[in-house]
Amino acid sequence: MLINLHVKNLALIEEADIDFKEGLNILTGETGAGKSIILGSINIALGKKTSPDIIRQGCDYALTELTFLINDENKLEKLRLLGLTDLDDGYIIISRKITPGRSILRINGETFSINEVKCIASILIDIHGQHDNRLLLEEDSHLKMVDMYGGKAISTVYDEYLKSYHIYTDIKTKINSMNVDEASRNREISLLEYQIQEIDNAGLYPGMDEELEQDFRKMQNFQKIMDDLSVAKKLLYEDETNISDLLSSVIRMVIAASSYDNSISECADNLSTAEDILSDAQKFISDYAESCSFDEQSFKDISDRLDNINSLKLKYGRTIEDILAFRDTQDMRLNEMINFNELYDKLTSQLESAEKKLTDAAVKLSLVRKQEAEKLCRAVSASLKELNFLNTEFTADFQNEKPGTNGADYVRFLISTNVGEPQKPLTKIASGGELSRIMLAFKSVVADKDDTDTLIFDEIDAGISGKTAQMVGNKLKQLSKNHQIICITHLPQIAALADEHFIIEKNVLSNKTTTDIHELNEEESVNELARLLGGTTITEAAVNNAIEMKNLAKQ
Repeated sequence: MLINLHVKNLALIEEADIDFKEGLNILTGETGAGKSIILGSINIALGKKTSPDIIRQGCDYALTELTFLINDENKLEKLRLLGLTDLDDGYIIISRKITPGRSILRINGETFSINEVKCIASILIDIHGQHDNRLLLEEDSHLKMVDMYGGKAISTVYDEYLKSYHIYTDIKTKINSMNVDEASRNREISLLEYQIQEIDNAGLYPGMDEELEQDFRKMQNFQKIMDDLSVAKKLLYEDETNISDLLSSVIRMVIAASSYDNSISECADNLSTAEDILSDAQKFISDYAESCSFDEQSFKDISDRLDNINSLKLKYGRTIEDILAFRDTQDMRLNEMINFNELYDKLTSQLESAEKKLTDAAVKLSLVRKQEAEKLCRAVSASLKELNFLNTEFTADFQNEKPGTNGADYVRFLISTNVGEPQKPLTKIASGGELSRIMLAFKSVVADKDDTDTLIFDEIDAGISGKTAQMVGNKLKQLSKNHQIICITHLPQIAALADEHFIIEKNVLSNKTTTDIHELNEEESVNELARLLGGTTITEAAVNNAIEMKNLAKQ
């Protein structure tokens, strides 16, 4: 769960440190106090796009930091697979520092990209805002909701379908590539034969270019090699004063000296070894000079072969291995073109078989989806009753489509909120307040199958009041039994149910505006509820009402 939020120099926040607890964490405050900044700081830490404008006026940087504590070993293993280390104590610290020139995202001190952080965050936290409500108005998202609810029951069948789909599309792609007229096919055959013959004529093998380049360098520098070796021969043994004679004289003198002192014997032995090495070098240089010759035609042949190889590299690949692989691919294509009719008939037969398997897989996937969608709709309908939708009919309408990457299903949710009214697409009849409650119903249903510990709700109470607000609060309270809930609200019915109550306030100090947040004790929480109930003037009746709401919430 999320145990701490630390924010510094971000927008109106000078510095804030919030310790969240298990259960239902409620944040309240006046309109414009900065509730959105608190949620925004969490989103920024989790990779949301931002700009240097978010840095507090007069500061060099902004910092937002989230600390999570994870006790689930399965979840920790998922995080390790995503690249996180040092998880033995279960703490995960995600921080983002924003400067005018850049922003840096770190997890447990290591730098991560925005996409990596978003992937990791999806395991840790689920943030619900106004955008999520709008997802209900996008029918393309309804199938995703069914699949999310179905979980493994759907994903297992979907994986089988996807294999069939890829096999079908691969075969169809091959057939489409063969749909050319005879003249075009003959032109391609001629080109393929030319390319294969051109590569075969080069007689290529791996490492051939390196061998030729070595021979080319040797022949290109033949005269320099001979000149250098000639000088070496003179210095070693041909000149009147040469290294060989001088070394022999040195050895004789050291050997003579060693007859008087045995400790010199090792030096004499080393010098004798050096003389043997020098003798071997003399023989090698002499033999090399006598055997080496330059042939103009051989040099030209090597140069031509290298030019040919480089030309092939420009056409067919950067290395000889690439060229040979290209040759094999073209040879396979040539066989396909030569045996066109036979291959076309074979692929056509395979396509028919693959299409049948794809259709069967799509039907199977659709059947499982319908079963899971029925369960989902029953669960959502039950949850909606708990949110003051008393006469609601909620179903999933399935329509067949051409098989694609998501199957052959198009799904849209239908709803009727009044007795006697026909069901209509959700996108056409739901108000803003209804959308909030419907999404909460979805969240509560999916949360039972979701292992995300922390759920954040922003403005989940938009467009509701009275009894409905109380029922929304009860649903959040119910969710908080198995999940940590962080909820920003302006309704006292919901705030009264808080396990931990925080207030967000805007203050002016030394001509500077700041947004502050702190946890409320029992008495302060009652006063905040009274403010929500009574407005600017907190009356005794409002306080008593607030106390009663708190007592009822405890019951």
